[in-house]
Amino acid sequence: MEQFRVTQQQKAFFDTFGYLVFRGLMKDRIMEITEEFNAVFNKMGGNYNGKEHDFKKTSTIVAFLGHSEKLASLLDDPRVIEICSTLLGEDYNYLTSAGNKYVGETGWHSDTSMDKTWPGNIKSINLSFYLDPVTKETGALRVLPGSQFIGDQYTEILKEQIHTPDMMEQWGVDRTELPAIPLDIRPGDLLVFNNYLKHASFGGGNNRRVLLINFSRHYTEDHMDELHQYVSTFAPYWVEELHGEAVLNNAGPERMKHLRQIQENQAHLPELARKAKEAAQQKMP
Repeated sequence: MEQFRVTQQQKAFFDTFGYLVFRGLMKDRIMEITEEFNAVFNKMGGNYNGKEHDFKKTSTIVAFLGHSEKLASLLDDPRVIEICSTLLGEDYNYLTSAGNKYVGETGWHSDTSMDKTWPGNIKSINLSFYLDPVTKETGALRVLPGSQFIGDQYTEILKEQIHTPDMMEQWGVDRTELPAIPLDIRPGDLLVFNNYLKHASFGGGNNRRVLLINFSRHYTEDHMDELHQYVSTFAPYWVEELHGEAVLNNAGPERMKHLRQIQENQAHLPELARKAKEAAQQKMP
């Protein structure tokens, strides 16, 4: 098989519009990924605290790769390494992962804070492995190209107004009619997008399976507070370790290079997770 490379044109497209779709790139592994995804859900269950998420009503398992050494091996896949190295730099971080079974719709949002700028307006990226085909009518991700540029007038308008409960009154259109690009995906395709990018999903069914893997640039000293804050956001999921046993087992030097910064900056997470779990259990009937 010819060695996979991200072309200059693809990188330029990503830098401009904030997303890429690699058609059929992972078709040789999608059966294995699907089988392992189902096995982890069958073993772990799907809701981090035994209930549906209030926001998305989505079943989620965080640090998903940590439950399967076969899935953890995606971190060593040359295609994943090539994408991350090209878009984030060779010293990129593996942040964490999630297995999701999406239910219903998700409103317009970004997947990370947009308060600070990063080189090239990219802080982190999401690699999405869809295990079920999706179209515009059945829950495909819709993106607003170019909405990842912090400080840009267009981005700032969206940041302030896209969460309004009544877009019809504001813009004269329903939230499903914003001028967005729907990304039809079939199993084996790989979707990559900048986590600053505004996106949403409408019209989907109740069991859209997606494996999400998040990577970031290496955090510099002036962003370390932001790294600690990012790690803390996983406490409500009762997660005490962002990578997990299967990711750490048999991790060679190349993989460890991309794990080290998170490993060295998550010591505060276990106590936060325990407190979040205790608080949630006290509220349970």
